[in-house]
Amino acid sequence: MDLDVVNMFVIAGGTLAIPILAFVASFLLWPSALIRIYYWYWRRALGMQVRYVRHEDYQFCYSFRGRPGNKPSILMLHGFSAHKDMWLSVVKFLPKNLHLVCVDMPGHEGTTRSSLDDLSIDGQVKRIHQFVECLKLNKKPFHLIGTSMGGHVAGVYAAHYPSDVCSLSLVCPAGLQYSTDNQFVQRLKELQESAAVEKIPLIPSTPEEMSEMLQLCSYVRFRVPQQILQGLVDVRIPHNNFYRKLFLEIVSEKSRYSLHQNMDKIKVPTQIIWGKQDQVYLLQTRIFSHVITVLDVSGADMLAKSIANCQVELLENCGHSVVMERPRKTAKLIVDFLASVHSTDNDKKLD
Repeated sequence: MDLDVVNMFVIAGGTLAIPILAFVASFLLWPSALIRIYYWYWRRALGMQVRYVRHEDYQFCYSFRGRPGNKPSILMLHGFSAHKDMWLSVVKFLPKNLHLVCVDMPGHEGTTRSSLDDLSIDGQVKRIHQFVECLKLNKKPFHLIGTSMGGHVAGVYAAHYPSDVCSLSLVCPAGLQYSTDNQFVQRLKELQESAAVEKIPLIPSTPEEMSEMLQLCSYVRFRVPQQILQGLVDVRIPHNNFYRKLFLEIVSEKSRYSLHQNMDKIKVPTQIIWGKQDQVYLLQTRIFSHVITVLDVSGADMLAKSIANCQVELLENCGHSVVMERPRKTAKLIVDFLASVHSTDNDKKLD
């Protein structure tokens, strides 16, 4: 074979080998960096742009796609210890003509974390309202979506700022009071007075604990490689002290039942999406090595009875992590709900 051809193959092989070796090295040595690159690439592929906005000395980080138009803008609030990119799996299946905004909740990811910040549910609601006003998102009423802790905040937001919101989607929201909570509250007080706070299962510090948390939060059993589990832990460990502080704040007496206390004030059309196998209450009680049998999905019925214009969607074979387990179905339910509310509004205008 001609020497020039051999050299060409060697150069081509070397060129291809460099990114492959870089990928393998990142996977083995710096999995957390690979996870960040993954989210960056996914945002770009879906057309989501990251921006920052300030309210006085407080900075909010958010991603968005599209522009405000005839249809309501959509603001999406993530859950405890997550970030704006958790919504990407749902964004993938949402129409590109919708104006989407995903914000990092107070203290999370790119949004300011301050030791002076009020992390209670009411405190977070006020911060999200500041963000909404910074973007002038409430120039026209918008659709608000929240999951878990974000659902807790979203529900209370709709109760406190009814003119901002035209409709609401709550995905497995926290903040409801169940019949077995008396035992839970007593154990919670014991936790707050002990060192057991270091062992909150929602705040993993090893790959094994991360795997357990993923299994407890989802009904679908995802096979996650050890290196990815390590990467997920590496990303979270620097923030675990904040997560512990936040956890104790949102389960404190001040915040624990905020949604329950405000649900009868929600007047906008509301959609409840819940996985039938949600077991996060069971997860929380394991902090105390004490199992209380609670069907969290019963919270959907509580909300439906208290909110006048409410529809419930229960997903079979699905746990607490609805957004991760059933993103396509979640997106379809949201789009269908918006279409029904929007068409009803148009009919009223015609009348």
